[in-house]
Amino acid sequence: MPTFPVLERVAYLNAGTFGPLAQETTDAMAAQAAIDLEQGRGGKRYFEAMIDMRARVRGLFAELLGTQPENVALTASTTMGCQIVLSGLRLEPGDEIVTTDEEHFGLLGSLHVSGACVRVAATRGRSREEALAALLAEVRPRTRLIALSHVSWVTGSLLPIDAVKAETRLPVLVDGAQSVGAIPVDTGGADFYTVSGQKWLCGPDATGALYVRDPDSIRVALPTYWSREAHDPDGAFEPRAGAGRFDTGPIPVPSLAGLETALRLAPESRFADARAVADRCRELLAERFDVVTPPDEATLVSFRPRSDAAETVSALYDADVVVRDIPETGLVRVSCGYWTTEEHVDRLLAALG
Repeated sequence: MPTFPVLERVAYLNAGTFGPLAQETTDAMAAQAAIDLEQGRGGKRYFEAMIDMRARVRGLFAELLGTQPENVALTASTTMGCQIVLSGLRLEPGDEIVTTDEEHFGLLGSLHVSGACVRVAATRGRSREEALAALLAEVRPRTRLIALSHVSWVTGSLLPIDAVKAETRLPVLVDGAQSVGAIPVDTGGADFYTVSGQKWLCGPDATGALYVRDPDSIRVALPTYWSREAHDPDGAFEPRAGAGRFDTGPIPVPSLAGLETALRLAPESRFADARAVADRCRELLAERFDVVTPPDEATLVSFRPRSDAAETVSALYDADVVVRDIPETGLVRVSCGYWTTEEHVDRLLAALG
């Protein structure tokens, strides 16, 4: 089990925003930063080591997603992954995208500036079957993309990715910010799947990945030095093979070192452990509060406190319990990871009074 110093002081229940950093992760970052400080950031050996590290991290992301490294791009965030896909789709005026009413702005903002008409299905608070029906009802002849989360950042509910793909056969873009590292992931119904490194994977800030089923299905609209195999004096370039052509640029080598360490640290039991503690958290909260997260979903638990949500979160923080509120919903969201213990949940309930 990784060592999370923050857990010695607080009940940290906010991996849906930032996962806790392990001592081993920050040690790896510090060690690499010391090398960069003392030996400089240049030379053949340095760049070969960086390229090898990128390849290892790409491979670890591929394992998490159940795919091959050639289908994975290294990015800075789930938002950046969404932007890569939407900018590469060659959308035209009149094209439509179907999404849901429980998406994060990281996806929604990218949809809005894509130039397509965005149709919003009312899925919040509905069963998976009802959510599927709502999504299908918004599909039109000009629909070019279905864009939705795997796990709702608002309620923690699972959305019907595979079913919507099977019913529509349209390209599906999945925001995986609240899934990868929290629950088992199979990219099955997704054509594009974004990953956040700093949330449930407990990696450094500004790290992430993007799964692309068919790298030739979208153009490289945001090229970086890592995008090309070769280029001409006018900037015309031959894309790299695979999804690596969508890499968003250099990742600081200390961050790569920390990310690789974080990806290797999680125990094999992580999904079962997180599931068990999330179930217990939901059951205990439901005895006293209105819990909007259905049973047997993911590892986020959202509930309606007796007083203002933001004030409740502030009071909990003062009691060394870290959660967050969801703006404009009146909800408080609890994130349960494999590192979360029964004692952390008990502290939450005690602090709620």
